[in-house]
Amino acid sequence: MRRTRILTAALALAAGLLAGAPPALAADAAKDVSISADSYTWKNARIDGGGFVPGIVFNRKEKNLAYARTDIGGAYRWQESTKTWTPLLDSVGWDDWGHTGVVSLASDSADPDKVYAAVGTYTNSWDPKNGAVMRSADRGASWQKTDLPFKLGGNMPGRGMGERLAVDPNKNSVLYLGAPSGKGLWRSTDSGVSWSQVGNFPNVGNYVQDPSDTSGYSSDNQGIVWVTFDESTGTSGNATRTIYVGVADKDNAVYRSTDAGATWSRVAGQPTGYLAHKGVLDTVNGYLYLAYSDKGGPYDGGKGRLWRYATATGTWTDISPVAEADTYYGFAGLTVDRQKPGTVMATAYSSWWPDTQIFRSTDSGGTWSKAWDYTSYPNRTNRYTMDVSSSPWLTWGANPSPPEQTPKLGWMTEALEIDPFDSNRMMYGTGATIYGTEDLTKWDSGSQFTIRPMVQGLEETAVNDLASPPSGAPLLSALGDIGGFRHTDLTKVPSMMFTQPNFTSTTSLDFAESNPNTLVRVGDLDSGPHIAFSTDNGANWFAGTDPSGVSGGGTVAAAADGSRFVWSPAGTGVQYATGFGNSWAASSGIPAGAVVESDRVDPKVFYGFKSGKFYVSTDGGATFTASSATGLPSGDSVRFKALPGVKGDVWLAGGATDGAYGLWHSTDGGATFTKLSNVEQADTIGFGKAATGASYQTLYTSAKIGGVRGIFRSTDKGATWTRINDDAHQWGWTGAAITGDPRVYGRVYVSTNGRGVIYGDTSDAGGGDGGGGGTDPTPTPTGACAVTYKVTNQWSGGFQADVQLSNTGSSAWSGWSLGWSFADGQKITQLWNAEHTQSGSAVTAKNVDWNGNVAAGASVSFGFTGSWSGANAKPTAFKLGDQTCTVS
Repeated sequence: MRRTRILTAALALAAGLLAGAPPALAADAAKDVSISADSYTWKNARIDGGGFVPGIVFNRKEKNLAYARTDIGGAYRWQESTKTWTPLLDSVGWDDWGHTGVVSLASDSADPDKVYAAVGTYTNSWDPKNGAVMRSADRGASWQKTDLPFKLGGNMPGRGMGERLAVDPNKNSVLYLGAPSGKGLWRSTDSGVSWSQVGNFPNVGNYVQDPSDTSGYSSDNQGIVWVTFDESTGTSGNATRTIYVGVADKDNAVYRSTDAGATWSRVAGQPTGYLAHKGVLDTVNGYLYLAYSDKGGPYDGGKGRLWRYATATGTWTDISPVAEADTYYGFAGLTVDRQKPGTVMATAYSSWWPDTQIFRSTDSGGTWSKAWDYTSYPNRTNRYTMDVSSSPWLTWGANPSPPEQTPKLGWMTEALEIDPFDSNRMMYGTGATIYGTEDLTKWDSGSQFTIRPMVQGLEETAVNDLASPPSGAPLLSALGDIGGFRHTDLTKVPSMMFTQPNFTSTTSLDFAESNPNTLVRVGDLDSGPHIAFSTDNGANWFAGTDPSGVSGGGTVAAAADGSRFVWSPAGTGVQYATGFGNSWAASSGIPAGAVVESDRVDPKVFYGFKSGKFYVSTDGGATFTASSATGLPSGDSVRFKALPGVKGDVWLAGGATDGAYGLWHSTDGGATFTKLSNVEQADTIGFGKAATGASYQTLYTSAKIGGVRGIFRSTDKGATWTRINDDAHQWGWTGAAITGDPRVYGRVYVSTNGRGVIYGDTSDAGGGDGGGGGTDPTPTPTGACAVTYKVTNQWSGGFQADVQLSNTGSSAWSGWSLGWSFADGQKITQLWNAEHTQSGSAVTAKNVDWNGNVAAGASVSFGFTGSWSGANAKPTAFKLGDQTCTVS
């Protein structure tokens, strides 16, 4: 339902936020920073999906091995045992943020352990780095990288075409890559280690979406768009002789080599006037199927055709399921059933209204049936049923009139794949999720098959802002494309995004510090108000009224008591209002476009920042005065927040490498700021619950400290810092927002640009980074208890387990201590949400300060990783103090 893809970070980064050379890791960090001194467990706050999935790739040799690529959020591998996706590119760091955009994937059918990803987000100046080909010999668990001498465009127009990267199925040391921007066709003969241009390939492409676009985004040549091998023309160990290549050229879309790439020629007799988005070969019947559109996609496309090319005779046949005059869309998604040669499916990817369409043929395109059709307009009948109970927000809370339905079958459906080992399983990507079915062949028998989201674990949202109030829902998010969510349980998908109104993108949100039920959010919307309010902690919303001239969300701040609001929208100057924004007045003394925040104690104090100047209002936002503070960043890549509970305590992060850059602190309401000398760069600042024994709230930042980029925590007001992420958990660009949890020590919520909301929990039970803090005496709870012990993942020599302890008695616990013994010598290596000790086989897990109180009928959970050898039997007995718990 979203026609435009957010460029959340790219536009900010284009201003030079990440300019400069990559930092070298410090050999000896400064004394005031500890690098990876704490152990954190990182997870996603579950949303499931949320963005465009332009590619799905099944391995042709190994059953259940599949990959998905996203345009800004990395790549994923399918985990059949749990029906979930595992992220593979979280190790991409800050300086290489563009490598989270995946333009193509290739899974090696000769050696299924090998997988390749062509990465790079933009071919224009928004991405300062060139593209790269990443290669893995362990299914994406680890990677090696070869940088390319040109850029790749995982989030550029045409990104749904493909796959541009392909492995020779007969000689897997040979790979081809189709490049954009007129860079041509590239080849590797050493399994992706080195690459060289195929000098004699005759056509680099010529199609651009919009030649007049001066940014270079829509005016780039979309180039070489797919490579397909005819595996029947080679033998194991010898390069495949026949290779087909798709080119973004409406008059010359398909080329072929019949001598393993030595020479190339345009395929004779091919149709013209369209771009070939996909080329899929059925070697059993000798047909190359091609999906054509008049545009490059993924949003546009007004006409399209399907063609079949007979590889033995050179005969071209138009097999389009509808007449050309009846198309208002292009074709893109294209797949064949490897178990049932002759079965082919395609999508009308750009049919936005009333829905996308999927076509299916069981006679090589001779005849077709549709996923849905009209009975009598506007009524329609579907061959499928939709079950979105696992992701109920996919209905968008909509109630459309026929022929539209909710949830939609999809939009931007450029990825479509039938499992090569299972004719009943199909997956396809949309602009918001991956849908799939496991009873596809019911289509042919005339009964309805069921489509469900097949997306758990794949999180692809761009995060603009985060909030964690002191009461109510622990997490509120402002997201690109799908608005944002209220998370009451981080492990569950919320039932609905923010509605009334539904912003296409929420740009900023805030809550009243002393009245957290009062919330405000602002965002972008094609038509309608750009501001909304809630009086029940975000469970329900109502629209406010825009002042004249508003064109976008901007930033917004709520007074500490919720009595008034200050809004800095796009399109006009800063505004203020009492009550819920029915009547706005212009603020004076502050420039348009300023970032605004509120003091968290005094309801009449608001702050602003613009172009190196800090501004303060003491009359509820009516007038602002420029602070005399100097030395602050001169640009606008700045985020700042006021500390809850302390009037006038303000922290400011931001800057750029060509000027002031770092973290500043003010204790006098912004009149003066002191720069922290131990922070080289900082881009976000947030606060969370204080450590045990600490007098100041915990600070969190996405920063460069001690020569290292990462997520950092300080429990002593910034005097010392601990890096709490590691090189395996970096998530590209994390510069939009960060916040701690005021109720859970150590918990931090991190924004990403394409990997959703990441949250981390510490194994530190509340002690300070400098070793402070203490523990409570061992509690002695009474009453009945029950334990559920579940191994959630296991690998050679290691495993992960979750433990749920339930209070089945009639009295509340004010603390707990659970003991058990391992039968097979297992050792705990890391445990979270509890403290633990282990002596031999005996383990004791004890509550931390925030989860000691367990009401009757309630439960508490913790998890751990451990090592094992030989066997990994589950414990059979658990004791809560002296009480024996029942085990399930």
